[in-house]
Amino acid sequence: MTRFPDIETTLAQAGHFVDQASGAIVAPIQLSTTFARDAAYQLPGQHSYARAGTPGTAQLEQLLAKLDDAADAMVFSSGMAGIVAVLESVTPGQRISAPSIMYHGTRDWLNHIATQRNLSIDWYNAGEQGALERSLRPGETALVWAETATNPVWDVTDIKRAAPAAHDVGARLAVDSTVAPPVTCKPLQLGADYVFHSATKYLNGHSDVTAGVVCTALGDTQWDAMRLHRTLTGTTLAPFEAWLLGRGLRTLALRFARASDNAMAIAEHFSDHRAVDAVLYPGLASHPGHCIAAAQMRNGFGGMMSILVRGDAQAALAVVGKLRVFARATSLGGVESLVEHRATVEGPRSPVPKNLLRLSIGIESADDLIADLEQALG
Repeated sequence: MTRFPDIETTLAQAGHFVDQASGAIVAPIQLSTTFARDAAYQLPGQHSYARAGTPGTAQLEQLLAKLDDAADAMVFSSGMAGIVAVLESVTPGQRISAPSIMYHGTRDWLNHIATQRNLSIDWYNAGEQGALERSLRPGETALVWAETATNPVWDVTDIKRAAPAAHDVGARLAVDSTVAPPVTCKPLQLGADYVFHSATKYLNGHSDVTAGVVCTALGDTQWDAMRLHRTLTGTTLAPFEAWLLGRGLRTLALRFARASDNAMAIAEHFSDHRAVDAVLYPGLASHPGHCIAAAQMRNGFGGMMSILVRGDAQAALAVVGKLRVFARATSLGGVESLVEHRATVEGPRSPVPKNLLRLSIGIESADDLIADLEQALG
């Protein structure tokens, strides 16, 4: 696979930060919520009040924009705060196209605004060829939301194909690339207008920060409206969380590579297992979206996969209960491996198969993870 030039060096050095006053190579945490003006009541810098941003968030946004080849980036207090900012840019009466199976928080918010803001949601099956294009309405669809890959069944959307389809009907394409961070995939290079990351996941990577990131291909009036939305709603990232996220980013390339290797080993091992109906992982050559994933993900397929346990929900839950190395918890992209029975988390209306277990593969020994799954599957 061809790596993105210099991204590992940029990450490791956090953009080659050096404090001009002290020579420190680690950025300070600036906790001030307000910034003094001079005798003429002018601000000495760009910051006035922390709700609109701080020196730490500004520095972090510059690095994130560079990583995603973006015109600009914004950090938010959570992934959902970033998602909401993008979706709120769609005006009442317009339409949004989105996957029928996707991250349930985004789906829940789409259902919420459909009734609250008179928006129409057109759901498409991301695993079906041409379904995204068929969901579009010329002159009516304002935003297309896609995931690479779709959580938790890991269908792959062809961004190079989705972008012109969206643009042809006057819509913008927003890609949730949480499970494919910029060390492996850059949706803006492939034609997307916005790329979103739940920075809680791979970007931070240590299960101790809640954050979101939205990057844009173009800084325009719509982007300015999103920034105003963040300021007015107070959803910018706090200084300490911004510092932690910046620290986590330094090891992103190493963590992602190890998780990708582990996940591939696990996927291959269990692809023909007697207690497993299917392994859902785009890195497998047998996956329907493998060729597209291989073209879009230039440096590994990540650590996210799902297995369909042979049997029903109770059979899947029985496996979860026997695991000893995997932690039974939600979220993903951390250094530790997690297992989640997604249908339980999403509730009775979940469209996810009841025998599906979502695995977030961490950086432990692959042999230990395989052994744990083997003894749990029986």
